[in-house]
Amino acid sequence: MSNASKPNPHQASPEGATAPEETPIQPRFALLFGVLLVVVAGVLGVIGILGRRSAETVLANRTQELAAPPVQAARATPGAPVNTLILPGNVTAFTDSPIYARTSGYLTHWYYDIGARVKKGALLAEISTPELDQQLAQAENDLVTAQAAANNARIQSERYTGLVKSNAVSQQDTDTFVNQAAATAAGVRSAQSNVQRFRELQSFEKVYAPFDGVITARTVDTGQLIDTGAAKELFRLQAIQTLRVYANLPQAYSQSVKRGMKIDIAFAEHAGKVYQGTLVTTADAIDPTSRTLLVEIDVDNRSGELLPGSLAQVHLKTPTTGATFVVPIAALIFRKEGMRVGTVVNGNVARLVPVTIGDDNGATVQIVSGLSSTDRVIQDPPDSLIDGEKVTVVNSGNSAGNSSGAGGK
Repeated sequence: MSNASKPNPHQASPEGATAPEETPIQPRFALLFGVLLVVVAGVLGVIGILGRRSAETVLANRTQELAAPPVQAARATPGAPVNTLILPGNVTAFTDSPIYARTSGYLTHWYYDIGARVKKGALLAEISTPELDQQLAQAENDLVTAQAAANNARIQSERYTGLVKSNAVSQQDTDTFVNQAAATAAGVRSAQSNVQRFRELQSFEKVYAPFDGVITARTVDTGQLIDTGAAKELFRLQAIQTLRVYANLPQAYSQSVKRGMKIDIAFAEHAGKVYQGTLVTTADAIDPTSRTLLVEIDVDNRSGELLPGSLAQVHLKTPTTGATFVVPIAALIFRKEGMRVGTVVNGNVARLVPVTIGDDNGATVQIVSGLSSTDRVIQDPPDSLIDGEKVTVVNSGNSAGNSSGAGGK
């Protein structure tokens, strides 16, 4: 083979031809891998956020479900009309008076303890007031001084008044002594008033009963410092020969009561016994908060069987007014605002409504005011139920009066 047919490695390429360049594979792979990582991280982040939001929603829904107490609700059963209301009554003493000290000092002795029956004017306690005694003695001495000065001024005034008629003294000097006599006489009256004031304060060293009654509280003991005024109560005295019973009558029955009518009253501690009271007065105004009329019933308690502060059942006979409904005893809710019954409104909201009860047979009670035929009554409400709280109705019956409960709330 000749040398002419062999390629010359040093021979130049044809004009215009370029040799192909090789692209690096490793940088391109790194770029694609980075983009893939970003996409995967983004997808995982979105999935995590959506999962967390879903979990939070499920947790919130579950919390709300657990927070809403399960209750049973049923329609109230219509009851037979009643003409007797049973109202709670607050029993108070006819006269209830705290006894305070009118002077300051130390208690030296008390004579009656709680439960003691005292008559008007009975000595309850004595207070030692040495400072007041000294003030009274000083005031009496000041009175003597004022009387002496007034007597001397009076004599001088009378003497000058007689001499001025004969022109033995001047009119100006006479007027001076006359005015001086009047001023010293006023000073005497002032000193007398001051003495009288201290004597009256000294009379308060002895504490007397202002009326016939029973001592229901004694808050002091021998040796204690007593201050003037209502800062500390010494005794509490109540007149219990006649008791006042206050009851709130629903507005619907406000026109059915008259002053002087006889009303039966019962007490839990005197089961089976009925006391008769007299309606003596009413407030003559409806309370805008409870829509009730406050009535006062006086009960004779000369036997001393009844105690002030107790709770009474007032049996008030009234004409039939409006519809009545029967609910189980367990549906009643007793709050400080008064008796309530729980109802369900808007499907899952508890509403506490004030009610007035009529006949009570131990298992069910008649509601004479506060409910309507469309109300769904909560059968056995929890103690913590509040107005406006969301509830879960687990079983809705047809009649509230057919259920029975163990007791009210």
